[in-house]
Amino acid sequence: MTKMKVIFDYKGNNNPEKIFGVDNEIPLKSPDAKYLTAYNPDFNGLNENIIARHYLNLSQKNHCVDKGFYPLGSCTMKYNPKINEELSAKQIFNIHPETAAPPQYLLKILYELSEYLCKITGLDAVTLQPVAGAHGEYTGLKIIKKYFSELKENRDTIIVPDNSHGTNPASAALLGYKIIQIKSDENGYVSIPELKKHLSQNVAALMLTNPNTLGLFEKNILEISEILHKNNSLLYCDGANMNAILGKCRPGDMGFDVTHLNLHKTFSTPHGAGGPGAGPVAIKNFLKDYLPVPFIKKNKNNEYYLDYSNEKSIGSIHSYYGNINVLLKAYFYIKILGANGLNEVSDIAVLNANYLKSKLSKYYFVPYNQICKHEFVINNKYQKECQLKTLDIVKRLMDFGIHPPTIYFPLIVDEAMMIEPTETETLETLNEFISAMIQISEECKTSPELIKSAPHNTPVRRVNETLAARNPVVNYFVDK
Repeated sequence: MTKMKVIFDYKGNNNPEKIFGVDNEIPLKSPDAKYLTAYNPDFNGLNENIIARHYLNLSQKNHCVDKGFYPLGSCTMKYNPKINEELSAKQIFNIHPETAAPPQYLLKILYELSEYLCKITGLDAVTLQPVAGAHGEYTGLKIIKKYFSELKENRDTIIVPDNSHGTNPASAALLGYKIIQIKSDENGYVSIPELKKHLSQNVAALMLTNPNTLGLFEKNILEISEILHKNNSLLYCDGANMNAILGKCRPGDMGFDVTHLNLHKTFSTPHGAGGPGAGPVAIKNFLKDYLPVPFIKKNKNNEYYLDYSNEKSIGSIHSYYGNINVLLKAYFYIKILGANGLNEVSDIAVLNANYLKSKLSKYYFVPYNQICKHEFVINNKYQKECQLKTLDIVKRLMDFGIHPPTIYFPLIVDEAMMIEPTETETLETLNEFISAMIQISEECKTSPELIKSAPHNTPVRRVNETLAARNPVVNYFVDK
């Protein structure tokens, strides 16, 4: 069989400097060798469309929310409505962020988004600059640090419960804070005695995730707030789990002074594989002077402008005022759903989580078996007698075309599986997940070796994730 040449085969008789016998105005030259890879791909005479199909099929081997169920706990991997993508891609938004005079309609949208987020959080002012959840944490903590610096108070310690979001201690450490981690009580809530035990004049803030990473709402939050404020310490809310409480309660009403929001979680903007993202920070009025600049304001003539005049500001923490395209998507999401729609988001998210938990509790151990919010945690206690780990169970789950949930977190649950179905999944999808998990539970008893050797139907078999994370291979061409 004769192989067809690639249409544009520069190794053949084609002359790139002549097209249909006409000389190009700009002769095509080979790029400088220093810009080339060490390897010259050899397509061995393959047709161009064959190559295109190969890489398209290869890309479809990746799992994503649009392709299947993605129950990553604490990540809120929900479907992103395509209308948000279409609206944010309109030509009127195709504006360079450093334009000298941003159009009024764009500033108005961002101003309104800030107002919406204030209403949703119950706080007084918002910066849209942070471009990720952890970046929001960093910004919020930097504001707290500046606040105490202005008061001439040397508060160098942050308290973090062991049921908090995993980035909290890292963000605090990045700013030079000492970290005190306190244990939860037997029900998975913040231990009031432990909190009081570690409270001192050195404590700047308590970083609290509510609902916490067990999916439980901190029922003693008002008491916790009172304890912190009597000590003149601040209360920081990690808003990673806001998806569970939209329209139900607000961080500001709970006593929080600072919170960040993950727009990719709560407000359905794409996760972006590390960026771009958005993690706005909302604060109470007494911290307003420390917000990053520029700050979008409105004058008496209802004209919007960028204000750089705040002398006490922590400065800019990102160019311009954040990732605009991501912010636009969140704005459209809020506008389209409205207050009633956002309230329903939480209704369905909580209903879906409790439905899954009730169905799976017969087959997997639930260490904190209260009514949960948007997520819950199970483990392999019932499967341990078969010498099977949580990792084995979720690897088998991949054979069903379902992405594994978050595993081995939170750390307070041994062999944890943190499951979050979100509000965008149908009852049919949830039931498929339940059936798969029940089948796996039975296989653990009858065919443990099948579980230990899973996955069987994926393009790549069992991968050493730890080694892959620490020593990633980022080049297609690997020296042998």
